[in-house]
Amino acid sequence: MKAKTRLFGEIEIEDGKIIKMEQGIIGFPDLKSFTLIFDSERREKFSIMWLQSMDDGDIAMPVMMPSDLLPDYNPTVNNELLAGLGELTPENTYVLVTVTVPEEIENISVNLKAPVIINTDTNKGCQIIVEDDIAVRYKIYELLRQGKEKAGE
Repeated sequence: MKAKTRLFGEIEIEDGKIIKMEQGIIGFPDLKSFTLIFDSERREKFSIMWLQSMDDGDIAMPVMMPSDLLPDYNPTVNNELLAGLGELTPENTYVLVTVTVPEEIENISVNLKAPVIINTDTNKGCQIIVEDDIAVRYKIYELLRQGKEKAGE
């Protein structure tokens, strides 16, 4: 499938890489098809990826794996919200959180309250609101800075 995107120009995405989100995502309920764009050669801890809409090339959201930031991130989820994704296992479940990058980079944050859950076997996903009292804007600047220092950057 070809798509014209604002950030990446015209891209070709294999049908098997399209993620169907029947409920859309928060703020964009009409967008149902997405793909995940990242540098496959540079998948490292604290990598920012892009959840690119295939329905609207202007919409792409920066996302990260919360486990990179918080290895014990395991929010309480109502299983009914995940029923449409198919059987989820630790091997086929991919969890992402959206990243907000404000003008003052020190305030960069992730939304731990509304993760995106993807079943990599079915290529179905959804964004949910977790039940826990957890941060909508969890600041990550120091974690990113420390991670780069450890990597020798």
